[in-house]
Amino acid sequence: MSLPKTLAEDVARNLVMVARLLDEDPDQAYEYSRIALRLASRVAAVREAAGFAAYATQKYAEALAEFRASRRMTGSVELWPVMADCERGLGRPERAMAMAGEPEVQKLDKAGQVEMRLVAAGARRDMGQIDAAIVTLQSSELASSAVHPWTPRLRYAYADALLAAGREDEAREWFGKALEADKDGSTDASDRLAELDGVEFVDALGDDDEDGAPAPAPADTADDAEAPVAAATDDEDADGDDEDEDGPVKA
Repeated sequence: MSLPKTLAEDVARNLVMVARLLDEDPDQAYEYSRIALRLASRVAAVREAAGFAAYATQKYAEALAEFRASRRMTGSVELWPVMADCERGLGRPERAMAMAGEPEVQKLDKAGQVEMRLVAAGARRDMGQIDAAIVTLQSSELASSAVHPWTPRLRYAYADALLAAGREDEAREWFGKALEADKDGSTDASDRLAELDGVEFVDALGDDDEDGAPAPAPADTADDAEAPVAAATDDEDADGDDEDEDGPVKA
């Protein structure tokens, strides 16, 4: 709402493409986020989207700077867990652990607090503290039989930590519980269970025919021609250069 109508539409289109491509093509999503950032760097939603695109491409210093900028603009603590995870990505698990003990965590909703717990457990593992990671994940949310969007990931992380500690039987049990809650396939719990049970999956539909010869490639047709992809145009920054005060964090 703070932008002129035409500019707002251009920014919105780029943000839509970031959302569409973030999982399947993070590099392309990142390019769209950079265009949106050049057009409207003073919009918090743009900084947040740029942060997630950088995070998805493992540009953790850049992601952290964008998340900090968004937080300054909105005052929200919603991004606190992913900011802590950026610290892990930068090889600073101690900072992630320090963030897990800050007052901001108490202001998070239940999903955010669970996410922070996952990040803290990951930081413990980064520091080689497997038993501490297991204890960090033990909570009322883990013990609950209720299923929430974050339940599969929490159970999966607990199973993975148990396995890292050599507690294979317990890990198998919790991978099973993760799979039971994972209706959307957000984890590979089924594969981990199969691996523990020594099950090997074989693709019955290979590319070769019965004689071992490769199947013939389909004939080219005019309809098979690759459609041109429209390239996004880098417009001038509509609201001026807005470099972050914090700047990228150096690892």
